[in-house]
Amino acid sequence: MRKQFLCGLVLASAGAIAHEAPIDKLSWLAGCWSHTGAEKGSVEMWTLPAGGTMLGVARTVKNGKTVEWEHTMIRETEPGIWAYVAKPSRQLEAAFPIKSVGDGEVVFENPQHDFPQRIIYKRDGADGIKARIEGVSKGKEKAFDYPMQRTQCPNGG
Repeated sequence: MRKQFLCGLVLASAGAIAHEAPIDKLSWLAGCWSHTGAEKGSVEMWTLPAGGTMLGVARTVKNGKTVEWEHTMIRETEPGIWAYVAKPSRQLEAAFPIKSVGDGEVVFENPQHDFPQRIIYKRDGADGIKARIEGVSKGKEKAFDYPMQRTQCPNGG
């Protein structure tokens, strides 16, 4: 009986490892990131994975005013389908399922979305990431890069 219990425990543990959620591989994205060359206050922030989600928020400041913002979440949108869900300023919410996730890189893709169709985050050294959006707009391939450096998170207290 004890042997069967231990066998079952080992098999259950192996199953949990085999079904690791892709979000668990994205903890390197957590923290606060300042956009290289952008005005102070232009920032992207991500929480650590917890409860099956990562929450994010981004703000772009120009001439001392917020001109763009985005609420984001990485979560399971359907059983086994993990996606970057974005609600940008003045736009409808859109989901971009994970296409690939590796060591320090994740690609989200939604070919049916207008633009972008792909969102990519890639580690850049110990304290940097490169975000990239790409796809087709008005029949032409387009891409925009957003290099960021780790920064101290704002203290709201």
